[in-house]
Amino acid sequence: MSQEPVEYYHRQRREMVEENVPGEAWLRWLYSSSISGQVALHVLIKRALFTWWYGRKMDHPRSVHRVLPFIVDHDLDVDEFAKSAMAYKSFNEFFYRKLKDSARPIHADAASAVLPADGRHLVFPHVDDADGFYVKGDRFELGELLGGELVAKQFAGGAMVISRLAPVDYHRFHFPCAGTPGRSSEIKGPLFSVNPIALRRKVRYLVQNKRTVTLHDTERFGTVAMIEVGATCVGGIRQTYVPSVKVKKGEEKGLFRFGGSCVITLFQRDRIVFDADLCEQSRNFVETYAKMGERLGVATH
Repeated sequence: MSQEPVEYYHRQRREMVEENVPGEAWLRWLYSSSISGQVALHVLIKRALFTWWYGRKMDHPRSVHRVLPFIVDHDLDVDEFAKSAMAYKSFNEFFYRKLKDSARPIHADAASAVLPADGRHLVFPHVDDADGFYVKGDRFELGELLGGELVAKQFAGGAMVISRLAPVDYHRFHFPCAGTPGRSSEIKGPLFSVNPIALRRKVRYLVQNKRTVTLHDTERFGTVAMIEVGATCVGGIRQTYVPSVKVKKGEEKGLFRFGGSCVITLFQRDRIVFDADLCEQSRNFVETYAKMGERLGVATH
């Protein structure tokens, strides 16, 4: 298995950055070819019971003592927080914190779509060409991701965005464009890590993990599919929007509880042109770090 560091391109700083991966040595052991790591991964770590236990730990009042060291270690901007860093009652409550509206301005152009979450993003203008982006020759089918071929047919030949959230990121996700979202459906599954250390071994973890699927009807972009993917130590995927009620671009859709996670967004064929800088990095299979509300691309209609 590759021991290469996890690197991404920082959109604002215009430079490559090496990611500080929490528990990196532990992750490399679990997702290596070692028998002991594989036994631990499949017997314990991928199972919901482990994540439930860890989630309970992060909900306990004692976990609040982790908040300030976490802020300091990761140099988080407390001025973005909607409330004081001292006001949280557990680490999990801090983890899925709200931000001030001014902290994530939404790109104003009515013809644009925005990134749905803070994180490291890969874009694929043609989803059929999305092959080998974490490990050469490994890919997944849309029917597997969406839980059925009937829904997948709507997005054949369409475009895809993979937005990977690390534990240090803001962990609420938002609608990339205005429209009317339907009800979310849940697809049950295990909880593998979605860090590149794991995905370099098997990208199909993205279609095996627990996930939720929402179809979002929009005027400019047609039907958009949003898939929130759970991962190890993600205690839950919670939807906060109201189905069948119109939403604005950038409006909150939901939140992840503790852990890294992933949002996948699908557009129908010929409905969006992604921004050139995102495409340039993604062609080289390099993730781009950018924040929710920044421009993703523009509608073709």
